[in-house]
Amino acid sequence: MVTGEGMKDLSILIVGGGIAGLTSAIALRQKGFAVEIVEKDPDWSVYGVGIIQQSNVVRAVEQLGIIDDYLEASFPFERIDVFKPDGELVAKIPAPKLTDKYPAQLGIGRRALQKLLADKAISLGTSIRLGVIVTEMQQDGSGTQVSFSDDTSKHYDVVIGADGVYSQIREIIFPEAPAPEFAGQGVWRYNFKRPADMDSLCVYEGPIGTGLVPLSEELMYMYVTTPEPGNPRYPTEGIAKAMRDKLKNAPPVIAEYAKQITEDEEVVYKPLNWLMLDGNWYQGSTILIGDAAHATTPHLGQGAGMAIEDSVVLAEELSNEASVETAFNAFMKRRAERCRYIVESSVAICKGQIGEGPLINNAQATGEMFKITAQPI
Repeated sequence: MVTGEGMKDLSILIVGGGIAGLTSAIALRQKGFAVEIVEKDPDWSVYGVGIIQQSNVVRAVEQLGIIDDYLEASFPFERIDVFKPDGELVAKIPAPKLTDKYPAQLGIGRRALQKLLADKAISLGTSIRLGVIVTEMQQDGSGTQVSFSDDTSKHYDVVIGADGVYSQIREIIFPEAPAPEFAGQGVWRYNFKRPADMDSLCVYEGPIGTGLVPLSEELMYMYVTTPEPGNPRYPTEGIAKAMRDKLKNAPPVIAEYAKQITEDEEVVYKPLNWLMLDGNWYQGSTILIGDAAHATTPHLGQGAGMAIEDSVVLAEELSNEASVETAFNAFMKRRAERCRYIVESSVAICKGQIGEGPLINNAQATGEMFKITAQPI
């Protein structure tokens, strides 16, 4: 394993070209490391809805020097409005500002986010290969020899598994790790035209959790979390009607928007799966980050946030420590409990909504999350 002065010249492979992989590439290139990404999807496709970037993400991307790119591609907002299932407003929760110059939170389209992160990573000199998967990994005392599906092979000082909840790299280094667990809910998403007065994240409590998130001057999206006993699959044909049917008893505002859900191809449905990897997230010179190590349900809006923080911290520790092992250990001390809190708290909200645990007060849980994530990473 690489130690000492050689740490400044690490060659690093990132498996996965999503949010975790791209932000890791940006952070690592800024520290001067040689970085390659392999992404299995040859089209590098991203489903076309949005994502919430909370105040801790704003702080992290300011640190990465990409906050201005975010602002150009997103919609800022300063609070979360929480409503009862009948539509009554019960709380306006101000989001903490963790930077002096920038908004508390942002809504951003996933395609816009992918583009800005990819453009930045490439501009910094990251090598990216699409349609390529890892076929074999052999660790030795100085790193890992990796073979790929394009018949190439290379030795790397560090391998980062940023390949999501169904991580291939996790299966390779931790074959006995538990599989991701279905949480009992699915999430539905659909884009709408943003009304001029939609300037906050609006959350509606209840067994059918819904929210409206502004993404740009023109666009917002709705998310809907629903009980899904048996983890059914929904074919594309008829899925718009299926989503509308889930909202038959929704609050009046949501019910009105539900009438506009008409295009099957625009509905994004995803069963909610979660995973919290116990113990270390690394073996030898290979480490897992983001959903590969701590996949969460979206109830606190922090899945991407934890992945982005992972990226910043890992780059810092690889730059600061004297060996890969000590860097990985330092990373774990900074990340494990914070990520566990997000996963367990999010799943608790989910279980409460489907009657498998106590019902969690969303306003209180959100306020607590803000306090925790406001702490330094």
